[in-house]
Amino acid sequence: MTDDVTSNNSGAVRETAQQALDRLAVEMRPQLHRYCARMTGSVIDGEDVLQEALLKAVEAAPRTEPLDNPEGWLFRIAHNAALDFLRRRARYNAAHSDEDLDMIAALTSPVNDRQIVAASLQTFMRLPVAQRSAVILRDVLGYSVDEVCTIMGGSIPATKGALQRGRVRLRELAEEADDIRPPELDTAERARLMHYVERFNARDFDSLRDMLADDVRLEMVNRTRRTGRHDVAEYFGRYAQTSPWHCVPGFVDRRPAIIMFDPQDPSGPPRYFVLLDWENGSIVNIRDFLFAHYAIEGAELFTLD
Repeated sequence: MTDDVTSNNSGAVRETAQQALDRLAVEMRPQLHRYCARMTGSVIDGEDVLQEALLKAVEAAPRTEPLDNPEGWLFRIAHNAALDFLRRRARYNAAHSDEDLDMIAALTSPVNDRQIVAASLQTFMRLPVAQRSAVILRDVLGYSVDEVCTIMGGSIPATKGALQRGRVRLRELAEEADDIRPPELDTAERARLMHYVERFNARDFDSLRDMLADDVRLEMVNRTRRTGRHDVAEYFGRYAQTSPWHCVPGFVDRRPAIIMFDPQDPSGPPRYFVLLDWENGSIVNIRDFLFAHYAIEGAELFTLD
């Protein structure tokens, strides 16, 4: 009987620890995304890496004892997931297949700190991976050098060196002229995007449902997924019941997107975005960041005239 009670109590402790880790993952999601987005150079790729990291955390958690530093543990998983993503992308791109990602891929001041935090995602991508990771963790997210060492798995001298070199390089990049040109869409793509936005802002959701493919997929990032025209059609019903979000066609990290503005503050900053994939004139995938407002932070945004 005693053994049974002990076993039950142990199970309860493990369940409580798992619940605590789940809550922490929810609370840390914006921070984890901030890191992943800057490591990958895209808020969209950053969300993919974040989701991969959280899945790995769920898989690993049952095989671990209660964690002394669960926050650092989650960041370590996110760090490794980001490195895995970069390696996959490097292998995919033959031009960079021979590069060592650890090679390619201190003193400070309040002014320099602000420059570092405000640096664009693409600017971070111009740093070698070790420098990029050290600067993001220390200067953007505020972790100590010891914590950065734990997350990155390196020595204190190596971490300090990467941090100092990364800071110097970011300051050099901040002084360079910004000559980023807006992306371009072909006539058909532009017409599709403009038509979707026009019908959405007119609250003509029946027309939007008519654009859905039979096997359309929907992801409400950080909330739910649905598949099939019947289930995804309800997505527009939810928008019909809420206040009229105003949308504008444009680009997020150079990908065609619908940029959403607060209906109570139409002249304010964009709040989130929606991505659409088309095939044979129909929508085959919707990725809506309504429940992931954190994802738009740091994104490169352009709106279409």
